[in-house]
Amino acid sequence: MKRLFLILPILLVFQFCKAPDQNENLVINTVLGEIDPDALGITLVHEHVLVDFIGADSTGNHRWERDEVASFLIPFLKEAMDRGVKTMIECTPSYLGKDPDLLKMLSEATGMQFITNVGYYGAVSGKYLPFYAFGESAEDLAKRWINDARNGIAETKVKPGFIKIGVNEGEKLSDMDAKLVKAAGITHLETGLLIVSHTGSWKTAKAQIDLLKANEVSPKSFVWVHAQNEKDFENYRLAHQEGVWISLDGIVWDVKGHLDRLLFIKNHLDLEKVLISHDAGWYSPGEQDQNKFKGYTSLFDELIPLLYDNGFTKVDVDKMLIENPRRAFSLQN
Repeated sequence: MKRLFLILPILLVFQFCKAPDQNENLVINTVLGEIDPDALGITLVHEHVLVDFIGADSTGNHRWERDEVASFLIPFLKEAMDRGVKTMIECTPSYLGKDPDLLKMLSEATGMQFITNVGYYGAVSGKYLPFYAFGESAEDLAKRWINDARNGIAETKVKPGFIKIGVNEGEKLSDMDAKLVKAAGITHLETGLLIVSHTGSWKTAKAQIDLLKANEVSPKSFVWVHAQNEKDFENYRLAHQEGVWISLDGIVWDVKGHLDRLLFIKNHLDLEKVLISHDAGWYSPGEQDQNKFKGYTSLFDELIPLLYDNGFTKVDVDKMLIENPRRAFSLQN
């Protein structure tokens, strides 16, 4: 008994001094507010609900009726939820149809958690860039994005959960693309937000990574979006060595191609930094029938059965759909 009394104070001190839980003080920003990372659940990391291709000088929520769009979208969201999806990372950038209020409406109506973004899309010769982006510096743009991260996006007050940029294909970045990458790096350093960049080939990803590293931004904070477009699988080794997130996010367009790439990564590397999604959705304002709209179920109905047939386990699938998104999008509170 005397020995127990001597041990108890030591145990109490250890209890109060032990290292905090790994997820302690971490949050994820959804359009309805902060959530604990463990509440993320099965996550589709690259989807769209509405995309407006008219151009930055003409787009705006005056081009769609939110109630009408929501009525169209809700059945597709429920299909995904029936397959276990709990969170959708909505990758539509500013000036391309991003609508945080629409996402809030959809989240409240269905229970789907949505995460939106800050940042600009520089691909397609600047068609989707606001006019001031051409004259402002990277520091100026970053100041705008940091303000949105801290105070909420414009009048919506929704805080973004990541930075979304887009660059043009090529081994060398254009001046505008370099400006966007640098602005994303500055914003990341100030806010911790993950940099999610519409890219494609490894040569374009590498150009961005080199610029970020020159500005003291770790490649571990960069998502190589549309990495499924890389033809040389050996370049996944280079990405893995850099520590970047490899996002294979076009499943709805090419199930077999994603299977081939995932098999290579599983057999030759590991799945620790792999993200998978559809790049589906795309309600288009002004189109009557919306017959080009793609649902969010191919991953579950087509790809996952193929993965299981080819040696993948539930642990592997959960890593890509639950664990990796949770690690990638968590922020220090």
